[in-house]
Amino acid sequence: MDSLGSIAMFVQVADSGSFSATARQLGLSSSAVGKSVARMEARLGARLFRRSTRHLSLTVEGEQFLARCRRILAEVEAAEHELSASAKGPSGKLRISLPRYSGLFDTAILAFMRAYPAVELDLDFSDTLVNVVSDGYDVVVRTGALADSGLASRRLCTFRRLLVAAPAYLARHGRPATPAGLAQHAQLHYRFPATGRLEQWPLAPGDPVAASAMVCNSVEMRVFLAVQGQGIAYLPAFTVGRELAAGQLESLLDDHTQEQATFWLLWPASSHLPSRLRVFIDFLVEKLENGGPASRPGEPWFGT
Repeated sequence: MDSLGSIAMFVQVADSGSFSATARQLGLSSSAVGKSVARMEARLGARLFRRSTRHLSLTVEGEQFLARCRRILAEVEAAEHELSASAKGPSGKLRISLPRYSGLFDTAILAFMRAYPAVELDLDFSDTLVNVVSDGYDVVVRTGALADSGLASRRLCTFRRLLVAAPAYLARHGRPATPAGLAQHAQLHYRFPATGRLEQWPLAPGDPVAASAMVCNSVEMRVFLAVQGQGIAYLPAFTVGRELAAGQLESLLDDHTQEQATFWLLWPASSHLPSRLRVFIDFLVEKLENGGPASRPGEPWFGT
């Protein structure tokens, strides 16, 4: 702290161009300011000022040292401001990318906004792959296997996908008894925006594959068409919890849909995590760990 005080005094002398002017500003004697600068020069082994009876100017070494001292004082000021802001609570803007179907996160986002009103959320719902760093996101939520990208990560929750159809559809076309039997039914498929590939259904190798009745990249549209009896859909359990509970949809081949997928939170790796990002990550994990609407009566919609 003594060195920091000496640095601040040195910068003040350089700005004022005078020991006496700095002394008046600090309420010290001119000799005290001069001795402080002299001690710093002795410690550094370099002359910082050229002195004359009427003029004080920086040496080349003094100019170089001044530039570094300004950066040091700016960092100290920034640290003090950051700590002060942190003491008042998290604030600032968070840019977040989430899967396009928002139903999993609605209530958690609402609760976070109420708990941290000083944090501004910029939410981008998209199923396309984003570059967290170059696209300027603070955190993204994605599912699937993680690439070794150098990003920090935290598991958010796991979930099942279910094969579902409306009771009216099953009354007309029957209920498939095996995965192979799905080939006889209208299938409402999902196409991944990033790759253009269709989502893989729980079929065994060699099982026949039917031509799709419909392909799209919308969860909402597939839920709607399934409820309207247009075919069988393979959907995340949390997207059809209400429809299953209301009897609008029924799950099929449950023994063949036990595989779970994982949602991950990903953010740029850094030794310093802003408080607004830290509380958002902790808050979202805590809310999803507490559960949500059931995928079927008596069963959780996802795991942790």
